Order: sequence, then structure tokens, then C-alpha cells
Amino acid sequence: MPITPDYIRIADDIIAGVRAKRLKPEDKLPSIAQMAADYKVGTSTIQMVYVRLEALRVIRRHQGKGIFVTDPKTWMREP
Repeated sequence: MPITPDYIRIADDIIAGVRAKRLKPEDKLPSIAQMAADYKVGTSTIQMVYVRLEALRVIRRHQGKGIFVTDPKTWMREP
């Protein structure tokens, strides 16, 4: 049975948080270092999480300000 890589598992957890409305549009996500500490993984894993979420348009980065959740209407399909 294949094991899901940490970066996919964490990205899916964040997406689930958006779908469950625990994370709302414009919420600021923790820094890479803080997320790594929270999930007990390396910072490179969280960098991959944020790259994946950005590619899926779940988040957007603002240089010098942080990483923010986007409006789910722009990327989430209705079930």
C-alpha cells in the first residue's frame, strides 16, 4: 500500500480546512518555519506544500506580507 507523501497530506489538510470553513479567504497562513514546527516536518516539505497550493490557486503569496488563502469560488468545484 503506497504511503502519501507528507507534502500532499499537509496540502490536503489545508484544503480540507478551507472546505470546512476553518480557513477563510484572506486568512494569513503561518510562516514556513511555523508550519514545519506545527506539522513536525522540514521546511522544504512546507515549501513544497505552499508551491502545490499556489499551483492549485488555493493560496497566494504577497512578498514581504505573507501567504493568504484565496476565495474558494476561484478554485473549488461544487460536489
